[in-house]
Amino acid sequence: MTEAGARFVAGVEPALTDIGQTVEGLTAERGEVTGLLRIDAPRGAFDMALTPILAKLAREHPRLTVEVRTGHVSVDIVAQGFDAGIRIRRMIQQDMVTTRLTGPSKLCLVASRDYLDARGAPQSITDLCRHNCIGMRDIVSGAIADWELIDGEQSTAVKTSGTALVTNFAEALSLALAGAGIAYVLEPLARRYLREGSLNWLLPQTAIEHDGLFLYYPRRASLAPKLRAFIDVANKTLKSFE
Repeated sequence: MTEAGARFVAGVEPALTDIGQTVEGLTAERGEVTGLLRIDAPRGAFDMALTPILAKLAREHPRLTVEVRTGHVSVDIVAQGFDAGIRIRRMIQQDMVTTRLTGPSKLCLVASRDYLDARGAPQSITDLCRHNCIGMRDIVSGAIADWELIDGEQSTAVKTSGTALVTNFAEALSLALAGAGIAYVLEPLARRYLREGSLNWLLPQTAIEHDGLFLYYPRRASLAPKLRAFIDVANKTLKSFE
């Protein structure tokens, strides 16, 4: 595309978006929500929030298609053509409208019984240096993320080492379940395995809390029927938090 063509597309795109939303609005007034709703989200959002929302949405709005692209890092949802994104609050641009999807949750240290039988359980944060810790690499910066833990009354960044590096919580959880080492994951993702005994929660007093997942979107998109339908179903499906 030429530079002039790019300027033309940039100039008419908002108008085309408004026209599309108006057409969808007319359809919605007849009781039907249609179209394609594109959402960018982290992989763990399915286990934490999206699965029950999408199941109920399919029953209530069968003509609406929801496309979810899961990625390791947040993107510019407007530039990439998404209607909305899902992230923790600190990763969301300040000019976006947000709707809470989940409540606060803790980041916990977990390991399988097989691993603990072989290596023992850490009794303190300093013990972690003697354990096989499943690391997490940031694919943008390339840095290995520290584990943020509570030490007494303050948080501390703990550097870890081990035989595996991954790029998301789901991969770390899978390795922990296989007995590969200690993983640092969101508690809701590990909850089922903790409940059934496949994993043990280590040093629970060190767990920090993050503020949960939020749906976010530009203000101009907030009136789109397909997005309103998603938000309404989410509010009915998930517990509401103020």
